[in-house]
Amino acid sequence: MQIDAGQIVQAAGMDGNYYAVLHCHGAGGSLHLVRLLAEAPDNGPQYVPLGGDAFAAPDQSQALACADIWETRSLPSAQAVATGARLTQNAVDRVLRAMGRSVARAHYHAVHAPRPFRADQSPVPVSGKCWGPEEMESLCEASLDFWLTSGRFGEAFEKAFAAHLGRRYALAVNSGSSANLLAMAALCSPLLKERRLMPGDEVITVAAGFPTTVAPLVQLGLLPVFVDVTPPTYNAVAEQVAAAVTPRTRAIFMAHTLGNPFDLAAVRAVAQKHDLWLVEDSCDALGSTYTMDGSTGMCGSFGHLATFSFYPAHHMTMGEGGAVVCDDPLLRKIVLSLRDWGRDCWCAPGVDDTCKRRYQWKFPLLPEGYDHKYVYSHLGYNLKITDMQAAVGLEQLKRLDGFTAIRKRNFTLLSETLAPLEGGPLMLPRATEHSDPSWFGYLLTVDPACNREDLLQYLNSRRIGTRLLFAGNMTRQPCFEGVPHRVFADLRGTDQIMRRTFWIGLYPALTEDHVLHAAQALRDYFKV
Repeated sequence: MQIDAGQIVQAAGMDGNYYAVLHCHGAGGSLHLVRLLAEAPDNGPQYVPLGGDAFAAPDQSQALACADIWETRSLPSAQAVATGARLTQNAVDRVLRAMGRSVARAHYHAVHAPRPFRADQSPVPVSGKCWGPEEMESLCEASLDFWLTSGRFGEAFEKAFAAHLGRRYALAVNSGSSANLLAMAALCSPLLKERRLMPGDEVITVAAGFPTTVAPLVQLGLLPVFVDVTPPTYNAVAEQVAAAVTPRTRAIFMAHTLGNPFDLAAVRAVAQKHDLWLVEDSCDALGSTYTMDGSTGMCGSFGHLATFSFYPAHHMTMGEGGAVVCDDPLLRKIVLSLRDWGRDCWCAPGVDDTCKRRYQWKFPLLPEGYDHKYVYSHLGYNLKITDMQAAVGLEQLKRLDGFTAIRKRNFTLLSETLAPLEGGPLMLPRATEHSDPSWFGYLLTVDPACNREDLLQYLNSRRIGTRLLFAGNMTRQPCFEGVPHRVFADLRGTDQIMRRTFWIGLYPALTEDHVLHAAQALRDYFKV
């Protein structure tokens, strides 16, 4: 009898145990086997339940309850005695997946588990990914589907992420930068009719931040209008937002700076008064909250649209990745179309005819009944994530509340330890009123008498990572030369940040030892 994967065998003249064949190494070669047991000795992770549906005809007489994936062996095929029973393909799949998850977990603990901190030897990065064996197991699980594009994990992530934020819809994309592009492009859709943004329309924003908040405005022909920001909140001056509105203003698009919410009450009031679109760039603010009218909501739950990033530096990660969230079904339809090539069809990849009228649609210039999967209502992109990214994101989302708690703990530790420097050589960060930030980093502004670059080099020598506040002042970046824009007021606060501000890390992989070492290094530098 030819022996192949799934067959149940015994070893000739040996232990009397039953084994399932997992792999055959060529005709007449060795077999890779896993031991089958009549009952699981305990509920250990190595035991994979089989059940009655695990056995295929012709013989299901073997009363075997589970596979012990920690007990495998190889056997020359000549020594294998076929029993006539076999596991179904689904059962073999379950066993192999369990083995893959077990190896992934072992790999994490052997290779990736955190190491003890050693002052001036261990690095103190500003940010980074923070994960455990569950993410590696989930990633392995998704890879074995080999679906590769967005599928069951992507759909599950979108539902879970929307629920976490209290929003109706979430659409996963390949980066936070793409999320920003899609959010603004959605507001330019002709489906919005008189509310659509048109080239030349003004959008109020800030110049101190990451370039991809401003870039979509320029790329879509909109006019950025910059208001100033000031330490210690590093957010827009609310009075300037209100005063910057003109008849050409159509939207407000700003980031919550390094996790610190901007003045949502004031900014949303301006948007409502003038019927403006409000888009929250929440890429650095996942987990931050703001209280308005006695109700507390998460950043990303206040705007018509909001965006998030899942790059490794951010509050949770899936490698590359991001999301656009909203509550309006029309906005969701537009973002979905733009994300998926501009299609009018909403069927997921690999799924057809969910509308039940795929060949019955009518469009003015297309043949009647033209395949709806190939009708395009926008000039769109392909900005989807893969299922493997989403599988990691699902596990990260389970950790998010814990991540937020550690960020807040580290922020408090830094603030308490650096308090003697406040009002002297350093200005410490302060949360916006009515907010509770999940800080992305710890922002510091040095006194004008202090040489920032000398300080940063000193911290680098102590293996403490630092970053500036991204572009500093976007209007002074080489890429912005000659770009049409309007500056509402003198950007003195923005320039101050560009010249004197930096930040250090507080992300969840940093222990109290990491954080206190960074704080002490700052005190050592200033001899306090």
